[in-house]
Amino acid sequence: MAKVAFLGLGVMGYPMAGHLVAKGHEVMVYNRTEAKAKAWVAEFGGGWGATPRAAAQGAEFVMVCVGNDDDLRSVCLGADGAFSGMERGAIFVDHTTVSAQVTRELSAVAAGEGKGFVDAPVSGGQAGAQNGVLSVMCGGAQAEYDRAEPVIAAYARICRRLGDSGAGQIAKMMNQICIAGLVQGLSEALAFGQKAGLDGEAVVEVISQGAAGSWQMANRHKTMLSGQFDFGFAVDWMRKDLKICLETADQIGASLPVTALVDQFYKEVQNMGGGRNDTSSLIRRLTRD
Repeated sequence: MAKVAFLGLGVMGYPMAGHLVAKGHEVMVYNRTEAKAKAWVAEFGGGWGATPRAAAQGAEFVMVCVGNDDDLRSVCLGADGAFSGMERGAIFVDHTTVSAQVTRELSAVAAGEGKGFVDAPVSGGQAGAQNGVLSVMCGGAQAEYDRAEPVIAAYARICRRLGDSGAGQIAKMMNQICIAGLVQGLSEALAFGQKAGLDGEAVVEVISQGAAGSWQMANRHKTMLSGQFDFGFAVDWMRKDLKICLETADQIGASLPVTALVDQFYKEVQNMGGGRNDTSSLIRRLTRD
């Protein structure tokens, strides 16, 4: 079992860190809001640090799940940053969805200090984190990944190294590109069926068993049909992710016409007051009177 620090106790990080304790790891946590860190310790045990550096001191692995590029830099760098507290040979595992650019930047800093860095964004949402069945997409040196994978396994259904530093983030972008198109297609189909007077649940029972079936259809069609969106992965975070996808596409010369269009549809949902709604709320645009 390992000595682990976990930085960032949001809807994903809080249960992920709990799974590490359940697997027998010794865990120290940090959260920007101390009350959340104290609540986690009260529930799971372990300890908490007042700064990322304090939490990371003596840890073999430092896992992080924060919000964006700037959040990640602030957690890593500076006198109170995690890198300052990590010993040589320790490995930093980043579960945040960020740009491949900041991943490579911070990986280079870590390497210069004799520390490992694995980018390991996740898919599976809040339910996947709570149930310990996330899909984890990793980039980094093979040897560092091999050391980190048994620890990541505490909350992963599948974990794979897909290439060097940044490869995990590129894979996560692919994941979000797929989701954007799928949710829009499902939204259009369900709204179309409602207009045509069909029973949406009955239709989904049939078509979900064929080529149209998807995770989104199986897990979101009922709440979409009933207009329930107060859960899951927020539109605001999806737009952050899609912005990374579109900026990266410009950098590498890739074309993402559907993704760009769906991003604007999500902007409409934000303007309707749905920034904290689940991503399946795309259907709201199509069913409003």
